[in-house]
Amino acid sequence: MIPNVFWLVPIASVAALVMAWYFFRQMMKEEEGTPRMIEIAEYVRSGAMAYLRQQYKVVLIVFIVLALIFAFMAYVLKVQNEWVPFAFLTGGLFSGLAGFFGMKTATYASARTANAARKSLDGGLRIAFRSGAVMGLVVVGLGLLDIAIWFLILNAFYQGENTALITITTTMLTFGMGASTQALFARVGGGIYTKAADVGADLVGKVEANIPEDDPRNPATIADNVGDNVGDVAGMGADLYESYCGSILSTAALGATAFAINSDMQLRAVIAPMIIAAAGVFLSLIGIFLVRTKEGATMKDLLHSLGLGTNISALLIAFASFAILYLLKLDNWIGISFSVVTGLAAGVIIGQATEYYTSHSYKPTQGISEASQTGSATVIIKGIGTGMISTMIPVVTISVAIMLSYLCANGFDMSMSAESISRGLYGIGIAAVGMLSTLGITLATDAYGPIADNAGGNAEMSELGEEVRHRTDALDALGNTTAATGKGFAIGSAALTALALLASYIEEIKIAMARAVEHGAVYIDSLGNKFDPSTANMNDFMQFFQVTLINPKVLVGAFIGAMAAFLFSGITMGAVGRAAGSMVDEVRRQFREIKGILEGKATPDYGRCVEISTRSAQREMIFPSLLAIAIPVIVGCVLGVAGVLGLLVGGLAAGFTLAIFMANAGGAWDNAKKMVEEGHFGGKGSDCHKATIVGDTVGDPFKDTSGPALNILIKLMSMVSIVMAGLTVACII
Repeated sequence: MIPNVFWLVPIASVAALVMAWYFFRQMMKEEEGTPRMIEIAEYVRSGAMAYLRQQYKVVLIVFIVLALIFAFMAYVLKVQNEWVPFAFLTGGLFSGLAGFFGMKTATYASARTANAARKSLDGGLRIAFRSGAVMGLVVVGLGLLDIAIWFLILNAFYQGENTALITITTTMLTFGMGASTQALFARVGGGIYTKAADVGADLVGKVEANIPEDDPRNPATIADNVGDNVGDVAGMGADLYESYCGSILSTAALGATAFAINSDMQLRAVIAPMIIAAAGVFLSLIGIFLVRTKEGATMKDLLHSLGLGTNISALLIAFASFAILYLLKLDNWIGISFSVVTGLAAGVIIGQATEYYTSHSYKPTQGISEASQTGSATVIIKGIGTGMISTMIPVVTISVAIMLSYLCANGFDMSMSAESISRGLYGIGIAAVGMLSTLGITLATDAYGPIADNAGGNAEMSELGEEVRHRTDALDALGNTTAATGKGFAIGSAALTALALLASYIEEIKIAMARAVEHGAVYIDSLGNKFDPSTANMNDFMQFFQVTLINPKVLVGAFIGAMAAFLFSGITMGAVGRAAGSMVDEVRRQFREIKGILEGKATPDYGRCVEISTRSAQREMIFPSLLAIAIPVIVGCVLGVAGVLGLLVGGLAAGFTLAIFMANAGGAWDNAKKMVEEGHFGGKGSDCHKATIVGDTVGDPFKDTSGPALNILIKLMSMVSIVMAGLTVACII
């Protein structure tokens, strides 16, 4: 029977969606500005929507093919739950909707933000931030709605079975693969699109033609603004939708296993992460309304404004978690509550560390700006070094968070008994839920970035006054830092979520083996004894599959997982290079053949550049995305469960560290350029400025294509492994 407190989940989802609609309507009531501002906004809006329609056509084909494969596995081979094809499709649908609604809002908000900045800095900040909040609230609203619907449906079908909650939660996990697949296409495709345009616009426009950023004379400038929306809004929304749902569902699955002895306690453990996430919706709204600033605010003032909202929400959810777990009467509720706090604290620390290494208010990025005095080579060297050093704090933070959340949840029991491990893993999962519980406001700060960036572009192309451009530059620089902070947060949450999914994989293997036994399969362990998966615990499975560091299957899997992170990054960066090359050629052609562009007497062919970015992104995103799906399947069939576990561990360790390095290095290069543009080291047009533009250009695919996509890669490999567990087990037989 579903307890009454569960209904808080669908109520919170509806509340989030209603508030998202409210903020959207409030934004739409604002004036969009001059006729020129409206014209530019329409260019960007139509380009973004045209790209998204084309991307969804490609993704739809992939989803239909994969759904048919899952249906064949479920209904013909009988190696998978029959609900998987449908769950997979809804996960992709809701993830796509989250990105679509967020991007639609962003494309309407940018001109209105620029217009509000004509009057005050606070007006521009509030419109941009609350428009970003639409994305955050849509993601959590749709995520909780999807979870609530599937929980109710599956409860109706499996009610009364002994292992009902284990079956329900592991089945629900599979819609995470749909969300992951959609997110990867959105991130990779959007990242290639935006960076092809950005690199082309910077290298030819700013370096060769010596014209300002977002200058209307630059043919690639509209494509660049479109790219901010399809990459950093639609892509980020789909990405964090998947993290949010994955953390809640993996924790629910771990709770079903860890508390299986007591059915009442088991149900409370399953719904606990859902209730915490639901409470986070209401507390995020409080933080959103707290964000405001004063005229003439410095970068630190603006960061403080956003930090106030996010930190207040985090503090409130920490207290709320204690109350929720106490009222649920969960075993060791105090310890599990501290696991939630651990996740929240880890998110805050990673965000602050990212801000330190990427904001030009601090020494690391200032050092990159100083390096520009000796040329672009030293800018690149300094940026790479800064990015590498910046991995230390997030890695140590996540490591400490994993240990603390594990020990808090199992009462500091180091016995490594099956129950101790299960309770500890539940703590790690609920720490991920804690980190993502305030996603409504955390994602708002991230989606704010591309809105502010587009507002600056609109102000420049509309030739608004210097004071307006100064305000939009301040909002844009803040957006660069919040975007980098958001990427660090997304990567950190991905690490905890992937670790929880790793444990859920074993549970899915157990169910797949039990299903195989029902169809006549027999398993014999290394001692020649019959192995019964239905009564085995996690330690038994580790022993049965010989998951030890001296097993070559585990080691080979780990190497392949680490390699996959670098291979994926290399392929996506190569894709950006090829697409950017086409864009550079096109911009040069227009400058050469369309007379009067540089004098402002002729209009560039913006549509041609948008078309090049769209075509390049669609073509280049398919191979790396399918590769991420294929690797776990191949490893599972060849190396079995031990190899897959090695793959997931290797991919997690290498992918997490590499993603932090790339995101922070790219963010630091970007803000080092912004620092020079503010008048330091010669200002705009100087040799130092050109050197930092080169660094920023190198960093573009780091921070906006390969780096952000890596956190989806590590989660998608886990999700694919879970969904394909039945096939892996069939290969064992």
